[in-house]
Amino acid sequence: MSESTADATVLVVDDEAEVADVYALRLRNRYETETAYGGAAALDRLDDDVDVVLLDRRMPDVGGDEVLEEIRDRDISTRVIMITAVDPDFDIIDMPFDDYLCKPVEKDDLVAAIDQQLAARRYDDRLAEYLEVTSKLALLKGEKTPQTLDGNEEVESLEQRAETLQAEMDDALSDFEDIDTAFRDITRRPS
Repeated sequence: MSESTADATVLVVDDEAEVADVYALRLRNRYETETAYGGAAALDRLDDDVDVVLLDRRMPDVGGDEVLEEIRDRDISTRVIMITAVDPDFDIIDMPFDDYLCKPVEKDDLVAAIDQQLAARRYDDRLAEYLEVTSKLALLKGEKTPQTLDGNEEVESLEQRAETLQAEMDDALSDFEDIDTAFRDITRRPS
């Protein structure tokens, strides 16, 4: 794992080589960037030297969900940002990703999401969990109607967990100026 943003290794995983190459091209001046054209190639490459994985969810050989599960099963200490055209649904609640962005993703949003994950890695696990939980809540609130969310026990549990984590981290969050604003400024769904 690298200590600075410039030394960070980002692995872009997409079965469409052109898509992976475009993201890698956008990021190469800021991070060490590698590509894997599919889930199987990603699993062959993944180790603790990869700081952030940009992971497509829908791939024909080994899907992003399976790659994500394998990353966590292997206990690889990388941050995972799902970048996908798959609209989020309630299934994301139990998925162990760190962030979820819907394609197409603008370069500024991509860089902000990666930098956020690199910063979170330097702090304690509560901040990482807070970012994960609030990302899921933002996605669900953007995708579902308030009526659909109202009374959903899993969503209520996520909201309670976010509140608890935020209360526990007041001191840690003071290190991040306006973290909530910065977090909300990332466009997670195309407009």
